[in-house]
Amino acid sequence: MKIISANTNGIRSAAKKGFFAWMKQQQADVVCIQETKAQIHQLEADRAVFFPEGYHCYYHDAEKKGYSGVAIYARTEPDAVISGMGNAEFDAEGRYIEARFGNLSVISLYLPSGSSGEERQQAKYRCMDYFLPLLVQMQADGRDLVICGDWNIAHQNIDIKNWKGNVKNSGFLPEERAWLDKLFNELGFVDGFREVNQEAEQYTWWSNRGQAWAKNVGWRIDYQILTPSLKGKVAAASIYKDERFSDHAPLILDYDYGLYAG
Repeated sequence: MKIISANTNGIRSAAKKGFFAWMKQQQADVVCIQETKAQIHQLEADRAVFFPEGYHCYYHDAEKKGYSGVAIYARTEPDAVISGMGNAEFDAEGRYIEARFGNLSVISLYLPSGSSGEERQQAKYRCMDYFLPLLVQMQADGRDLVICGDWNIAHQNIDIKNWKGNVKNSGFLPEERAWLDKLFNELGFVDGFREVNQEAEQYTWWSNRGQAWAKNVGWRIDYQILTPSLKGKVAAASIYKDERFSDHAPLILDYDYGLYAG
């Protein structure tokens, strides 16, 4: 099973940069997209592009135009698709869509960013506070979860180039990192990429300011996070950087696990 997670920072912009041509070559089983920045009616005119042949396509849009939004493309039709995490504030922002295949749930998640100011940082904390018990409940129900997406948090010093200069900035705050510590260390969830790659300077996002991309001054904030039941199932992981479709790079994981293995 091959799963791709990609924050496109505007799905129409990424399409113009060749994202869908590249995606077709990958032959992934599931593609999780974040920050579509479009509403489905805006994509209808180009169905051949945004509803690619061979995939079942599902979108969960933000109510606000040009903002947020998530999508899932699956080569196998899911048994069910759930749009939204059950929280009115964040479901209006289009941050969660889940496809269920037997006992497996593949989720496309876009956690809020708090970088624009304290108001959004508090919204980010509210989302984190709501989302963690939801994951715990889904795990308790016995589901295998692959939660793909832009979590907007770099976990450890190894996951950010300039960690010393960012300890007071959203995305690397102690409270945010402690939340991931709890997810991984106390609840047993698994950082899929780190299962097979422990190298430094493995980033998925680069600021558009300065020469961040050229100098690889990046952050690893895109993840595929797994329930403990999937520990040991990651066969390979890579970050695709040969082409740039957005300020994020696609994260690709291969699993020794089938869509209906559960």
